[in-house]
Amino acid sequence: MLRNYLVTALRNFWKQKGYTFLNLAGLTLGLATSLLILLWVRDELRFDRFHTNSDQLYRIMENQTYSGQLFTFAATPGLLAQALKDELPEVTHATRTTWGGDTKLFRVGDQRFKEEGMYADPDFLEMFTFPFVVGNPKSVLNDVSSIALSEALAAKYFGSAQAALGKTLQLDNKEVYTVQGVFADVPKTSSFQFDFLLSFEVYMKENTWLEEWGNNGIRTFIQLADGASPEAVNEKIADFVKQRNEGSVVTLFAQSFPESYLHGEFKEGQQTGGRIVFVQLFVVVALFILLIACINFMNLATARSTRRAKEVGVRKAIGAERGLLVGQFLGESILLAFLSTLLALLVVEIMLPSFNELTDKALAVPYDNFVFLLILAGIVLFTGLLAGLYPAFYLSSFNPVSVLKGTFRVGSGAAFLRQGLVVFQFVLSMVLIAATVVVYQQIQYIKKKDLGINRENLIYFPVTPGVQEHFDAYKADLRQMPGIQQVALSNQNPLSVGSSTQGLEWEGKDPETKILFQVVQISYDFLPTAGIQLKAGRDFSQAFSTDTSNILINEEAARLLGFDDPVGQPITFWDRKGQIIGVVKNFHSNNLHAAIEPLVLTLRPENTWMVMVRTQPGETPAALASLEALHNRYDADYLFEYNFLDQEFERMYRSDTLVSKLASYFAFIAIFISCLGLFGLASYTAERRRKEIGVRKVLGASVPHLLVLLSNSFTKIVLIAFVVATPLGWWLTQQFLDQYEYHMPLSPLVFVLTGILALLIAWLTVGYQSVRAATSNPVNSLRSE
Repeated sequence: MLRNYLVTALRNFWKQKGYTFLNLAGLTLGLATSLLILLWVRDELRFDRFHTNSDQLYRIMENQTYSGQLFTFAATPGLLAQALKDELPEVTHATRTTWGGDTKLFRVGDQRFKEEGMYADPDFLEMFTFPFVVGNPKSVLNDVSSIALSEALAAKYFGSAQAALGKTLQLDNKEVYTVQGVFADVPKTSSFQFDFLLSFEVYMKENTWLEEWGNNGIRTFIQLADGASPEAVNEKIADFVKQRNEGSVVTLFAQSFPESYLHGEFKEGQQTGGRIVFVQLFVVVALFILLIACINFMNLATARSTRRAKEVGVRKAIGAERGLLVGQFLGESILLAFLSTLLALLVVEIMLPSFNELTDKALAVPYDNFVFLLILAGIVLFTGLLAGLYPAFYLSSFNPVSVLKGTFRVGSGAAFLRQGLVVFQFVLSMVLIAATVVVYQQIQYIKKKDLGINRENLIYFPVTPGVQEHFDAYKADLRQMPGIQQVALSNQNPLSVGSSTQGLEWEGKDPETKILFQVVQISYDFLPTAGIQLKAGRDFSQAFSTDTSNILINEEAARLLGFDDPVGQPITFWDRKGQIIGVVKNFHSNNLHAAIEPLVLTLRPENTWMVMVRTQPGETPAALASLEALHNRYDADYLFEYNFLDQEFERMYRSDTLVSKLASYFAFIAIFISCLGLFGLASYTAERRRKEIGVRKVLGASVPHLLVLLSNSFTKIVLIAFVVATPLGWWLTQQFLDQYEYHMPLSPLVFVLTGILALLIAWLTVGYQSVRAATSNPVNSLRSE
């Protein structure tokens, strides 16, 4: 019997090739898209889960209260890790790490390359699973003269991991380190990314400010003992810093390390999002697209039910029970879902290279993963059952007597359900289209918004030791170069300020007032170089020797200080007495997800490490060539590496841009699948009303009148979908925009245009079938009457 059902199913697929193709195309495209999203979601959910002790690993976070607001930071004091390990029996291991991306110039023989690595304590390699190919992971970070390399780096410099062991290399043309270990390349599903490891003690010697409890700047991770309660640990560590630093506003808490990658955003001390938002968004999109594809199948199956009515009648007349008929039709549906899945896997393999490039992933279909194969089988069953359940019960319910007598008529319930499902399809498609437009508009809003900084033609690069040693001469030569407008120094990128301080005192300050100020250490000419506007007062000037004790503040800081005129007000900043000499206009020193914070600019050129150069418009390539030549003259031992501020701006919003691109692709796929189903339904409608159209044409109906008649039902469907989709789309897109402190206003025009676009697409889709039916010869349809 199973063979009979299989043969019947294949024969039926072949007999109705057009509808089989539409079903296969819709399901294949829906499944392929959903599988791509599933692979991306799976990769995101796997981040940091590969560590053996992942459930016991925690990141220490800080809550700090300023001006009644609670801010959360991942930066911690340099003394915290060892203190936690010494004083809390629940903590078995603790480590400090830098933030990753620590760039060093590697010199091995004549080879010179910039590599990125990290500093960490010895416990790091006991806590986190980064297996060593050669060497002893327990000892390598105990020795300040040792270094561990990734397998790729060892092969690059020494040919192999084994050959690298015991070899020496020079970093930054200064210290020489011995390779005491080689670790397997760090997986892409790790939030730690590094190609070398150095002892954290080396970093501490270079950054003695970390030896004070009041200074934050590194990350702290702990491993809890088996059975230890994170809640109990949080109670113990809450006031840990306050007990050691009088006047501190820090409250500590431990966040599960595997969760920190996806749940990285906090508001008022509570987790509010992070990359998990993208995961949830794409899961919803995948379900939307799969539902749209399944609805196509259900609609086309029920629409073509009359073609199979006699088959059902005959089978029932010869004794077939309803359960067997349901099984037959469900089997056909699952078979079609299975064939679609095979085709979808082929499409996925074709699309994966482009998808990986777009998402910066290294995704692959895990055919050897049993769980994934089970999920795939589940998707086949889910899709087959979802798409085939109603058609199976509907077809098996036909009365054999009325079918065989020819008196059977399709009930209005089936037609109503088909229309309802098409409405649902278009609701989902319209929501996706509206969301795509809003995301795109928000990205354009970000790119065009006045940030308060002129990011065009602005280059920045690190000060290397040779340049630093002769910086005055270097700067004088730099200013004489053609194509250079301005030159200044800074200790960080002005679009991404990461340093903060409470170290500002002013007259009349309430002792209870706590304000956290962002701080940028700069040289003369920083404002004109960065394109930051002065609102009041003056800039730093070499004509005033006291300016090393004075500060500039932004408008937000001026507002919080409460002075009617802050210029000239006496202050103490970092133990230096001076005054506020000027107020700069607010500029975005972080991305637009966050509000502009109070900011201090202080004249400390000795603490800067970044050269900022503004070039003449149109002369940047020539200026870069001159800059490289000048750099090589002063410091040929170091590579000249630079960045453009506008490119850094693009990188800051890479995730947002990615969401915009993916949303547009998914919206197109959703509407395309919907149109496949609509095309099939239009064909069925035209065929079902063939005789009616013939009669109307004989009675004088014009072609335009018939086109309107055939399109009316689809127009109503789209209009109903528009009414439902608009409030839903408005709510969802507003939720997205609320993630930005600065966003465009949501316009009703977006949804009006979405509705018009959906209507045009529907008319174009059904237009071919409608024109074909309206222009057909009525004799052919009425010949049998």
